[in-house]
Amino acid sequence: MKILQDYNLSVDDQIIKTNIDKIKQESKTLQNTEVYNRILNIIDLTTLTETDNESKIQDMCEKVNDFNSKFSHISNVAAICVYPSMVPYVKKHLKAEKINIASVGGGFPASQTFTLIKIDECKMAVDAGANEVDIVIPVGEFLDGNDNLVFEETKKIKGAIGKAHLKVILETGDLNAEQIRKASLLAMEAGADFIKTSTGKVAVSATHDAMYIMSEAIKDYYQKTGRKVGIKPAGGIREVEDALVYYSIVEKVLGEDWLNNELFRIGASSLANKVIQAIEKDESIKYF
Repeated sequence: MKILQDYNLSVDDQIIKTNIDKIKQESKTLQNTEVYNRILNIIDLTTLTETDNESKIQDMCEKVNDFNSKFSHISNVAAICVYPSMVPYVKKHLKAEKINIASVGGGFPASQTFTLIKIDECKMAVDAGANEVDIVIPVGEFLDGNDNLVFEETKKIKGAIGKAHLKVILETGDLNAEQIRKASLLAMEAGADFIKTSTGKVAVSATHDAMYIMSEAIKDYYQKTGRKVGIKPAGGIREVEDALVYYSIVEKVLGEDWLNNELFRIGASSLANKVIQAIEKDESIKYF
């Protein structure tokens, strides 16, 4: 596509491997309460199962609502992320301040439905109370070279949801390194507020390599446009040590400006408890 002509779309796998190995070692120096606190505050507390219902969502919301009364010295999570039909329940039961309501949308997780349905679903989620929407690019179309379709569909969805933030999932486990870079730039040029690795619904979810490639793409896009785009690894991030590597990638590639929940999220469920355990030095804690 013409909009990508100003970018170098090639990726050097050996450079990435060398840099990731270095970052993994450096991330071990980040094992402290301040960083753990920051990580908890960038987590999107997520439930995306066929058994979700109002009772389950209410329980999740009440734990978020009560979090600061239980842990007054720890920052709360960034958002609650659910299916579109669950958004009204989050809106009804979430009382804690500064917690975003995120909804997946656009035929999540496969993105295999009509564009008009994707647009309507995302708009309905925002109308119901979501201020963030996570969509998946039509991966099959992207792999078939239909870049214009991916661009136009993303742009239309962003236009339909207005001021709500659009997180665009690339499903990086289905892509090679150069495809990850290209998809990142395509999504950002189409208006994505965040780019996200994965749905967590396929065999390969977030990886350090994908995170590094996406971070480099964000850096290049920012240098070209002056617009800061956020990043969200998701799927399979369960251990604090692993989260520290993702945190360190963002710190090294994008810098301090990205180390907050306006520009950096982690999609996780079990990770939140592990972070609290690390802060409190108590492995028995299972709050969420």
